[in-house]
Amino acid sequence: MHDPLVIAGKEFRSRLFGGTGRFRNNAEMVAALDASGCQLVTVAIRRLDLDNPHEKTVLDLIDWERYTVLPNTAGCKTAEEAVFTAKLGREVTGSNWVKLEVIPDPKYLFPDAEGTLRAAEKLVKEGFVVLPYINADPVLATRLEEIGCATVMPLGSAIGSGQGIHTRDELEIIISNAKVPVVVDAGLGVPSDASQAMEMGAAAVLVNTAIAQAKDPVLMAEAFCLGVEAGRKAYLAGRIARKGYAQPSSPTTGMVQMVGKRSR
Repeated sequence: MHDPLVIAGKEFRSRLFGGTGRFRNNAEMVAALDASGCQLVTVAIRRLDLDNPHEKTVLDLIDWERYTVLPNTAGCKTAEEAVFTAKLGREVTGSNWVKLEVIPDPKYLFPDAEGTLRAAEKLVKEGFVVLPYINADPVLATRLEEIGCATVMPLGSAIGSGQGIHTRDELEIIISNAKVPVVVDAGLGVPSDASQAMEMGAAAVLVNTAIAQAKDPVLMAEAFCLGVEAGRKAYLAGRIARKGYAQPSSPTTGMVQMVGKRSR
């Protein structure tokens, strides 16, 4: 089935985006990314050791011909820090794509709406392809789309929590209103969470911790790949309407009628 996802003119066959954080070792990360079938991979620029040119980083381990590397601004607490980190990411990777994160609260890790909008406005004006991570806020999602962001990336639940989708009603509003791809990012714990997001009409999901911290990251990556594919196909197929009553699945015409103990 030819069903590409298009972001800023670039096509992706896979609708599962991968992360590179929290893996127990690099070998598991590389194997899990391979098993996931993903084509876009996020990398936290601020968490790379760029001072030692002889020290290998995640960027050296990723196959750049296979994956689109998406620098992110994880660890930035202000709009100013995020803009600076985005520019650093462009210098390091040669890409003007950025996953924008502005997160001042170290405990709950919810994004700062005002800071995200301010940073996004500046980065879009400077030619960046901005993919902003946000709370599931339909008003903010619309504002970000209006200023030129390439996607919006609302959370399903708190980062790394594995709680699944707690923001279903808000996500449905964002998805129904958006004219850019909606990527559900954060909080997904199992493939059924990803499938649920895709069934709602999300364009893609981004999964990191649920794969990286699984007992078997490679097997979990495979499972998420299948969950995303199943959810997308279900969305395209169109689910049946929900009813408040039962409806027989077998035809009721031509049924054998019983008279006493005999049938006719």
